[in-house]
Amino acid sequence: MEAFGSDSGGAGDKARGAEGRPAPEARVHFRVTRFIMEAGVKLGMQSIAVATACTIYHKFFCEINLDAYDPYLVAMSALYLAGKVEEQHLRTRDIINVSNRYFHPGSEPLELDSRFWALRDSIVQCELLMLRVLRFQVSFQHPHKYLLHYLVSLKNWLNRYSWQRTPISVTAWALLRDSYHGGLCLRFRAQHIAVAVLHLALQAYGVEVPAEAEAEKPWWQIYTMDTEIP
Repeated sequence: MEAFGSDSGGAGDKARGAEGRPAPEARVHFRVTRFIMEAGVKLGMQSIAVATACTIYHKFFCEINLDAYDPYLVAMSALYLAGKVEEQHLRTRDIINVSNRYFHPGSEPLELDSRFWALRDSIVQCELLMLRVLRFQVSFQHPHKYLLHYLVSLKNWLNRYSWQRTPISVTAWALLRDSYHGGLCLRFRAQHIAVAVLHLALQAYGVEVPAEAEAEKPWWQIYTMDTEIP
């Protein structure tokens, strides 16, 4: 499959460590998911669609060896597929141009030449491969709706001064976004990830939940009871 080649400082270089040695897999996945997030923002994707793209990427490489395919090509196809899953359809041309600008800042959009069409075909072929590898299971339940629900209830629970003087909400959303650099989205339930980032945000600013010491159960345990949010 065609991709941005390492001979011009493209994806191949970004997936390697110092002196051309292969980077540890975790570091590669961190860099590639960072690319997915930045490209997703430039493509105007919403946070759920970007999260789906990251999850598709991680799930694919749980099934396939990292050396088998260019991870940045897989990432581009994950963006394309996530746009369909979340009904935020993207044009392959836009994905290619945003990716080209990411790898070559300041460059002009690619000409509609043989290299462009080869890369476009590779994205489409890789998308079909990913669907087969993942057995067409590409819809996921993300922590976002749970975190929103928890933040609203916690805001009403805390006093107004504590909430306004500490950026708990902003920090929790940032932590949730950063969690997609790794495979947490595949290892834990959405509710548990949501309450974990909220708990960490509260700890970071030393904010205590009122009446927690007197409660029969910790506040986070109440949040993570087996309840579904439609």
